[in-house]
Amino acid sequence: MNKLELISALKNEAGISKAEASKVVQIFFDQMVDAMARGDRVEIRGLCSFYVKEYKSYTGRNPKTGEKVAIKPKKLPFFKSGKELKERVDY
Repeated sequence: MNKLELISALKNEAGISKAEASKVVQIFFDQMVDAMARGDRVEIRGLCSFYVKEYKSYTGRNPKTGEKVAIKPKKLPFFKSGKELKERVDY
């Protein structure tokens, strides 16, 4: 399912216009992104949680040349599925 399919499903289930459904989905995603950018955890009970994981700097290696490269510290988003989601997928 992609974003357009989600908007279409929301439109049909809620009986609202496509523009309203699109705005609701966009607000939802924007709020999730804003929370994660602040370092907050986003949790949807029973479904999943999103959080930001921080990595320290380290020395890596260029696979082509074998040259050592300094990797800067970074933050990456992570997804963890909830118990209910796991059970529904693995029925």
